[in-house]
Amino acid sequence: MIKVLTSFIALIFLTLSVPAFAVNPDEILEDAELEARARVISADLRCLVCQNQSIDDSDADLARDLRVLVRNRLVEGDTNKQVIDYVVSRYGDFVLLKPSFSAKNLFLWIAPALFLLIGGLLAFVKLRNPDHEKVSSPLSSDEKDKLKQILDQ
Repeated sequence: MIKVLTSFIALIFLTLSVPAFAVNPDEILEDAELEARARVISADLRCLVCQNQSIDDSDADLARDLRVLVRNRLVEGDTNKQVIDYVVSRYGDFVLLKPSFSAKNLFLWIAPALFLLIGGLLAFVKLRNPDHEKVSSPLSSDEKDKLKQILDQ
């Protein structure tokens, strides 16, 4: 019985944790097709205040302004690409949740693999010769005498 109750409570919490869209009713376009396009575009644009949410999910004032801007551009007849290009031209590539692959951000795309490769090579070299730092020279006669005195005590 307790398992069933626990599962039911977990199901309720999971149902309640579904993200709520922050789009206000006054922002929604009357044309369902344009509204669907606006939602697709908004899901791909980052809220510059929250930085980890799309403008569709954010309650920030700037996110609201961007949602309104997207909808206004769509009403004016822009294509999805034109709207995204316009927003990127104003706010930079950072506004994209999924940045495009370009020469400007090539290092950002390659860096994780590069660091993994360098780390793997360093680990390989270290594991292949673990005693390279433990190589010591033989004791001098003075050191042998001191060691013998310590051991005899």
